[in-house]
Amino acid sequence: MVFWIFGYGSLVWNPGFEYDEKLIGYIKDYRRVFDLACIDHRGTPEKPARTCTLDESKGAICWGAAYCVRGGPEKEKEAMEYLERRECEYDSKTLVDFFTEENSLHPALTGVIVFTSTPDKVNNKYYLGPAPLEEMARQIATASGPCGNNQEYIFKMEKALHDISHEDDYIIELANEVRKVLGITESVPKEKKLLSPSQIPLKSHISPVKILPLPEAIAAVAADS
Repeated sequence: MVFWIFGYGSLVWNPGFEYDEKLIGYIKDYRRVFDLACIDHRGTPEKPARTCTLDESKGAICWGAAYCVRGGPEKEKEAMEYLERRECEYDSKTLVDFFTEENSLHPALTGVIVFTSTPDKVNNKYYLGPAPLEEMARQIATASGPCGNNQEYIFKMEKALHDISHEDDYIIELANEVRKVLGITESVPKEKKLLSPSQIPLKSHISPVKILPLPEAIAAVAADS
């Protein structure tokens, strides 16, 4: 088995597992939203954090990173088990087409796995649903859990998308609203951007990350997610 996984949240900047190839690109007819609860990392059951999920939206695109895992059943099994533990708040896996060139009609990859969540508060205990921007910002600004606070997550999300040259207006707007709640004036630092997707080598130059046992893996991911 060889699989590709699409990351649109913390996987963009912190995959946390050993992979063989990385591509920057997008999927169609989905948009990134902060409608999912996190109750064990950056929030609690009493005061959940908000984290990214995908909302089906005709004509929308969502940029992120796709990772390929190959090298034998054991390696692939370990990577998927790690991802399933990490993405435990997502109740579905969806197969999507992945594109690397803007306005392309032909996907670079098909059958790419993406973790999604059912938008149903009755059948999905982690689904919070949409809320007014100001309300979401207050929740993100004040939520925290065993592994850190929620505000750091959205600021890292904003910066990661800036770094791949595909900023998300929704994320920028929400991050700025969080800054307003916190009384922060500066925005994401305008550092040098990465190369465009067509200039990025298919082979990852990131050193492989050793897959840790569950307790250490959760702690390591939370420190940088």
